[in-house]
Amino acid sequence: MSSIDVQIISSVVIVVMALSVIFIRLKAAKHPTNARKILIPPLGMSTGFLMFVAKPTHIPVSYGIAAFLVGMLFSIPLIASSKFYKADGEIYLHRSRGFMFVLLALVVIRLALHGYIEQYVSLVQTGAVFFILAFGMLLPWRIAMYLRYRKLIDSVSFSSVPDKPAES
Repeated sequence: MSSIDVQIISSVVIVVMALSVIFIRLKAAKHPTNARKILIPPLGMSTGFLMFVAKPTHIPVSYGIAAFLVGMLFSIPLIASSKFYKADGEIYLHRSRGFMFVLLALVVIRLALHGYIEQYVSLVQTGAVFFILAFGMLLPWRIAMYLRYRKLIDSVSFSSVPDKPAES
């Protein structure tokens, strides 16, 4: 299999995964959220760090730090587009068209960067770099969501929680 085939396949997988995340997020917005639903994704994803047991995935520490920091930067629009609302005494995550556009923009940026980074490291190492980037995006986003969720739960009553906002 040529490197062009691998690039095309990985690009298709990235797009399919992004569309899956959008679909799952839209479906999940119909149900109340809880701390477990917010915190399980980064915990589950953290097991992916076991890939670094295999020598071919080893990258310089500076690459890992840079990837994590870029991921943190990419998490800012995700954090900004994630809002909660109350309904029937439950807390829900607001469906946001902005979230879909942010996620799709991040996929485009990721695809553009993938080809550039692949010039400097192997395909397996590129995957490792983008795993760290994705984790750097997911972790702060979910921590921010959890903190917002806890703030709403810890309030004296749900009276301070905004009612469901109009679709944006």
